[in-house]
Amino acid sequence: MDIQIETPLNTDTLNDSFDIVARQDKADEAIKVLRSDVDEVKARIDKIGKAAVRPAIGSAAGQEPSAEVKGFVDGYLRRGRETEVKSMSGSSPADGGYAVPREIDAMIASELKEISPIRQIAQVVQVGSAGYRKLVTTGGTASGWVGETAPRPETDAPNFAEIAPPTGELYANPAASQSMLDDAAFDLEGWLASEVAMEFARAEGAAFVNGSGVDQPRGFLASPTSMAGDAVRPFGSVQYIGSGDADGFDANPEGRLIDLVHTMKAGHRQGASWVMNSATLSHVRKLKTTDGAFLWQPGLVEGQPDRLLGYPVIEAEDMPDVAGGTFPIAFGNFKAGYIIAERSATQILRDPFTNKPFVHFYATKRVGGQVLDSSAIKLLKIEA
Repeated sequence: MDIQIETPLNTDTLNDSFDIVARQDKADEAIKVLRSDVDEVKARIDKIGKAAVRPAIGSAAGQEPSAEVKGFVDGYLRRGRETEVKSMSGSSPADGGYAVPREIDAMIASELKEISPIRQIAQVVQVGSAGYRKLVTTGGTASGWVGETAPRPETDAPNFAEIAPPTGELYANPAASQSMLDDAAFDLEGWLASEVAMEFARAEGAAFVNGSGVDQPRGFLASPTSMAGDAVRPFGSVQYIGSGDADGFDANPEGRLIDLVHTMKAGHRQGASWVMNSATLSHVRKLKTTDGAFLWQPGLVEGQPDRLLGYPVIEAEDMPDVAGGTFPIAFGNFKAGYIIAERSATQILRDPFTNKPFVHFYATKRVGGQVLDSSAIKLLKIEA
């Protein structure tokens, strides 16, 4: 005879088990919801990041491009329809092309300022015509002291000199295939602004430093030079000091650089900076004082320029290397010392015929430049 003993059912244990399962289900559901929220946030961040990469063409970020920009980009640049831009710009191909809308021109100007080192620190003026002229005083206005009732004798009139920066037409000729233009997702305006700005910046950088002044700006290194001080030096000539060695720096490079700084008036030293190429900067970064400290100081905050003797260092690759007879280092307040005069509007002419199947975009702009105040720029020359 089998004897069966029934074990009493423990309801408390079952309830506990059900509670654990329920809590686990709730936790899994919460994790799923959390993951979904995280994925949504990541997708939004990616979308914002992609939008930030493309420059905003509208009048404000997030707005649609203006009708002028749409007509210029979709009508003229993509399809070559000139009727849409003739009424807006009032220009024609015979004038050298069509003036780009101000939004695209602002994109080009913004990238130019970021890429071109001298443009970042020089004085830039916009002109409506091809030329620019400015009168500057060379001796200042005379003055004197008199008593309260004493007569006022006539003072000498100031002397003036005319500044007329040599100008030239800067051009770039980027090309795109027809399939690129037919692709609606292709950011034509952003690509064109970047290509034009990159080529303009390369040509500008060379001209603002070494330009001859013939159909191009006159660079500050192409100006007359003299060892004479500001009081006796001819107007327009730039002062320099020697490095003390025919092939490089002498045994006291710190002293030479300090002398170069203090050849400049105190007022111009506020806002002054060093200009040199990367090869010269590599040499200067190794220079030490007599007690072993480096002259060069890295920027303490990200985005801030490195410093030499307390002044920021700007790298301009068109500056010469350290060699006998060259001027590898410039120190100056370029806002006061060098002027860039440019006609604000960039002209673009669409050319689908010269190099089929590519479409060229011939962009031009008139730019000039020269030394404005020679007392605001000083040079170091490699010589004994």
